[in-house]
Amino acid sequence: MQSATTRHVRTLLIISVLARLAVWALVSISAYLLPLFDASPNIWISRTSPWASVLLRWDAFHFAHIAREGYVYEYEWAFFNGMPLLMRVSAYLQSLAGFGSNDGTTLLRGGALLAILCDSTQVLYHLSLHHLRSPSLAFLSTALSILSSSPVALRLASYNEPFFTYFSYRGMLACARSQWAAASISFALASMFRSNGIFLSGFILWGMLITPFLTGRKDLLTPSRLLKCVLLTALPLIPFIHHNIIAYLVFCTPSATHISDWCTSSIIPSIYSHVQFRYWNVGFLRYWTVSNIPNFILALPVLLHVFAFCWFYLSNLPAVIPHIVPNIRSKNNNVPPPPQLDSPFLSPSLLPHVLHALALTSILTFNAHVQISLRLLPSLPLTYWAAARLMLDLPKWGKAWVSWSVLWGALSCVLWAVFLPPA
Repeated sequence: MQSATTRHVRTLLIISVLARLAVWALVSISAYLLPLFDASPNIWISRTSPWASVLLRWDAFHFAHIAREGYVYEYEWAFFNGMPLLMRVSAYLQSLAGFGSNDGTTLLRGGALLAILCDSTQVLYHLSLHHLRSPSLAFLSTALSILSSSPVALRLASYNEPFFTYFSYRGMLACARSQWAAASISFALASMFRSNGIFLSGFILWGMLITPFLTGRKDLLTPSRLLKCVLLTALPLIPFIHHNIIAYLVFCTPSATHISDWCTSSIIPSIYSHVQFRYWNVGFLRYWTVSNIPNFILALPVLLHVFAFCWFYLSNLPAVIPHIVPNIRSKNNNVPPPPQLDSPFLSPSLLPHVLHALALTSILTFNAHVQISLRLLPSLPLTYWAAARLMLDLPKWGKAWVSWSVLWGALSCVLWAVFLPPA
């Protein structure tokens, strides 16, 4: 007889495949029936390749151009090389098989196929099972992840999100199993796709140093463990550092035809910070303008969703802390054990996830283009643990979340097809 875990994983795989087919069908039908708001995909891609044309929207333009030509324009350095590299590799493999060359269609097709294959549902299920200690809750959380607020970016297009999400989950699961080297490698791979991957190092730091300290296992805090933690925590930072060093060599050395202003404007020059500020107007409260109110309205449900769960957890922290920090027992050992927590969503092991989600959501709210929350917050497992909590503890709000996810997910597919924001 099959175990519950085996049945759940198999069912989730089927649901995931069906969800991808539904997204593809909705995008394709919408693109066929509705006119493009911006006709640039038809210029960059031949009309004889409608399949690839549907994939060419927003950031996919930049990824495909970088994959084909390299970093030509300064603003392109806002995008890391993970996705363009995968597109080049996939195009090369397709050319060996006789299916194309290094053109836009082949690059987009290869990136999309890899994104479709990069399914994170199984990893999320096992991660949820570890923290929630319940196969049914793990299944519910993972099933709710199918209802993403950005289904095209996460399940279909040549975008960073499928790969960043997959490697993030892999690293988090490795941390949960104390497989620190595997976690560091996974987080480093995630950091090749998005700059916020550098924050994932915090899970290694938490597991290797903070947890032993809080639980009174100070015997584990040896110099060798500290050195190992420093090295493993530093590895996910390498893609970000490498990206900026390569740009510095291109723009800031004497061999450069023109020394850019950002080379000398700060103690530690960073092209990533420069292009985000100059071309995308990223900065503290810089996006808080009247004209951007519609973008805040679009992102509000998912932002409030994550903030609400963080508040729920942190407001119950006094009850959680005794399960993390050992009681100081008297000589008679008569200090009673802490009372059992009344919710699986207050598991002590969720604390680093809550802190990570709170930090990322705050950055997205106050220091970024807030609408990208619709793409980035679905990469947090906490988003779906919060949804599962609503379904169990606050079913009215849980139904509202599911309804919004379905309606917005479908609408976002149509908006993608006709090349309308949010990106």
